[in-house]
Amino acid sequence: MKYISTRGGMAPQSFSDILLEGLAPDGGLTVPETIPQVSAETREQWRGLGYAELAAEILSLFIDDIPREDLRRLTAAAYNTEVFPGPQMVPLKPLKGGMSLLGLSEGPTLAFKDMAMQFLGQIFEYVLEKRGTTLNILGATSGDTGSAAEYAMRGKRGVSVFMLSPQGRMSAFQRAQMYSLQDENIHNIAVAGVFDDCQDIVKALAGDLEFKSAYRLGAVNSINWARIAAQVVYYFWGWLRATDQSGPQQVSFCVPSGNFGNILAGHIAREMGLPIRRLVLATNENNVLEEFFRTGVYRPRSAAQTHATSSPSMDISKASNFERFVFDLLGRDPQRLANVWKKLDSAGYFDLSELKPDFEGRYGFVSGTSSHADRLATIRKVKEESGVLIDPHTADGVKVAETYVEPGVPMLVLETALPAKFAETIVEAIGEEPPVPAHLGDLASLPQRVVNLDCDVEQVREYIRKHAPVQGAAAS
Repeated sequence: MKYISTRGGMAPQSFSDILLEGLAPDGGLTVPETIPQVSAETREQWRGLGYAELAAEILSLFIDDIPREDLRRLTAAAYNTEVFPGPQMVPLKPLKGGMSLLGLSEGPTLAFKDMAMQFLGQIFEYVLEKRGTTLNILGATSGDTGSAAEYAMRGKRGVSVFMLSPQGRMSAFQRAQMYSLQDENIHNIAVAGVFDDCQDIVKALAGDLEFKSAYRLGAVNSINWARIAAQVVYYFWGWLRATDQSGPQQVSFCVPSGNFGNILAGHIAREMGLPIRRLVLATNENNVLEEFFRTGVYRPRSAAQTHATSSPSMDISKASNFERFVFDLLGRDPQRLANVWKKLDSAGYFDLSELKPDFEGRYGFVSGTSSHADRLATIRKVKEESGVLIDPHTADGVKVAETYVEPGVPMLVLETALPAKFAETIVEAIGEEPPVPAHLGDLASLPQRVVNLDCDVEQVREYIRKHAPVQGAAAS
C-alpha cells in the first residue's frame, strides 16, 4: 500500500513515511493509491471480533510496512478498558424514531477524537523509536482535537505537541482539559482569532519545507491520514452491530461535521464496500459544507463571517479534509484537483454543480443544518423521549438525521462528545448541569498553562524555535 498526493506532486510513499509528515510536499493531502476492498464474506468473519481486533484487521489494509503482530499490539494498547472505561467499547444507544447513537465519547477526553488519537499516540511512538528520530506535532483545534491529541501524546517518547486554539472560542471545560496539562512535551498556544486562523498558521508553517524539516514538524489533526484510517474502524463496528445476517444490510450514518474528517472516514468505508445507504452531513450555522452538498458551490467564509455558536467544535468555514473527497469526486485526477484549488485561491470559491447528481447518487451524501434553537429543543426532546443526554454537536446530528430516516434502514448518529464538555448549553436546554465523570470533577480548579499570541505566523514560528526539541544541528 503506497500513498500519493491529491495534487500529484509526490512520489508514492509508505504509510510510516506519510505518518510523520502531515501535508504532502506539494501542499496536497496524502491518500492511498487504491482503496482496499472488503468482501461481504470478510465482513461476516469480523462479527465476533473485539474493537482492538477489528481495528488491527482494518488498519492492516492501510498499513503494510509494520508487522501484523506489532499492529495488533498497538491497537490492543490503544483500545482497552483502561483507556476507554465502561461496559463495552463504542456502544449503540437506541433513540426514538429509528435512530441510535454510536457511542464514540467514552475515552479520556470525552470526545470522538480519542478513538483515532489513542492509536496515533501508540503508532507515533513506535515509528519514531524504530527510526531513532523525534517529532514536533503542530496542530490547530476548535476544541476536541487538541485535548485528544495532548492526552494521547503526553509523556510519549520522542514527541512534543504545539497546539493552537482560538482565544475565547472554546468551552470552559475544553480549555481546562487542555490548559491544565503540565507535561513538558505539551505546549498550548491561544491565538487571537478563530479556528480557521489557527489552521492557516499551521498550514503556512507546514508549507515552509525548510522550517518543517529543521524542526521535524508533523501533524495530528485530520490532515494526517492515520487519523482517517483509524476512524474508518468505527463505521465497520457500527454496521456490524446494527445489522445481522438475516436482517437489513444497509445502514445510514449521520455525522456532525466541521473539518470533514469524521465523515470522510465514512466515505472511505463506503468506498471499501461497506453497505452504507447514506452519509448525512450535519452542520451548525457555519454551513459551508451543507451549502456545497445542496448547491455544488464551495465558498469558505472569512474569520469575520464565521459564527461563534453553541456547538463550537464545528465553527469552521474551511474544511481541511474536504480536498480528499473532491479528489475522488474529480475522478482522482490530481491536475483537475489542482486547478479547482487554484480557482478557490484566486476567486474564493469553486463551482462543481455539474457533478451534483454524483453527491448522493454515486457517493451517498446528503446534508442539513441546525441552529441554536434546534440544539436546545433536540437536547430536551432526546432526554425526555429516550432518557439520554446528548451534547450540542450530537444534537445537530440528531436534528438533521430525523429528515433522512428510512423504514428498514438503521440510522446511526455519531456521538461527538459527552454533554459535560458543554455545561452552559445543557443548562440552557434542560435547566440542570450535566454529570461530570468522577476523574474530571476537579478539572476547573487545576492550574492552567497556556501562552497567548497574536494571530501571526512569525510569532508562532519564533515560539516553536525557542521551545521545540531539535536534532543535532538540523535547526541551525
